[in-house]
Amino acid sequence: MAVWQRHPRYSLFIFVTLALTFYLLGPYQSSPPPTTAGGRAWPAHDLPNRLARSEHIYQKLLQDRKGLIKKWGPTVKDIQLFPPNVSPWPAYTVWDFFPAAYNCPHEVQRLGALGDGGKWVCGLSRVEHKPDCIVYSFGINYESSFEAEILGNTQECQIWGYDFSVKSFGPQIPSTQASRTHFHPYGLAGKDSHGPGDDPKMYTLESLMKMNGHTHIDILKIDIERWEFETLTALIKPYLASGRPLPFGQLQLEVHIWNMNFQEYLVWWEMLEAAGLRPFWTEPNLVYQNYNVGGSTDLAEYSFLNIKGSNVFIKDSPDHSHHHHD
Repeated sequence: MAVWQRHPRYSLFIFVTLALTFYLLGPYQSSPPPTTAGGRAWPAHDLPNRLARSEHIYQKLLQDRKGLIKKWGPTVKDIQLFPPNVSPWPAYTVWDFFPAAYNCPHEVQRLGALGDGGKWVCGLSRVEHKPDCIVYSFGINYESSFEAEILGNTQECQIWGYDFSVKSFGPQIPSTQASRTHFHPYGLAGKDSHGPGDDPKMYTLESLMKMNGHTHIDILKIDIERWEFETLTALIKPYLASGRPLPFGQLQLEVHIWNMNFQEYLVWWEMLEAAGLRPFWTEPNLVYQNYNVGGSTDLAEYSFLNIKGSNVFIKDSPDHSHHHHD
């Protein structure tokens, strides 16, 4: 005779206990896959849908930013970048309004030195075998671990480096890779200034691309000690006016908020967003803060993906889904 027939009460107790256990555990089970507005599951490895989901998440962040401004403002003019420690003390800094809320649809890895000098890159595998891979790096400071790792992890990438304060890339670039690097002691600016009496010579990004015969840049690194505001404003505004996508796939940028107010910074940041730039990683420069005792954290690294146009990080070529896994 079966156990449940000999001990019906015991069996019923076991059954009820198990049913109750599964019921209570229900909310803690893995949630169903996220769905689109139409109720369909998001394909896990479908690039357009992953980008769409990331943008959906980012748009929620934009609404949250408005709420945070209202909470601490209530207007933009009332927000301080780094509020003083007074009573009542606002528990925020400027960086709380601009989190890196966009999800890179590829692998994210840090290239270069840990600490100052390294940068976070989205989807380096996308250019691992790309024959026309182009990298521009502004602000070398004789530290080229970032550029060296790009060379070591790709087969075809060519790197153009610019810095008027040094005479070459840093020692991290191996001599065997010298043919893939191109250095010039120029500066990046919002307008050209490279006449006979101009020292240092300054160029816009567009002018340098024309000089080099380039129509696109895959990875753009900029660390130019606060000139990023003037430079990127001059670069981006014509593209916004014409509706053209920016000519680079992603941007690694060190932001220096010196002598600015929140309203100025917000206008500049919203210009980046309007042009299709989405921050997928951020890292405050704590070394700078540590060595400036009593100073604020007004330097931060940001990495952006350009979601407009057809750059290699947001569009698959016909053979790309197989190519970058070789």
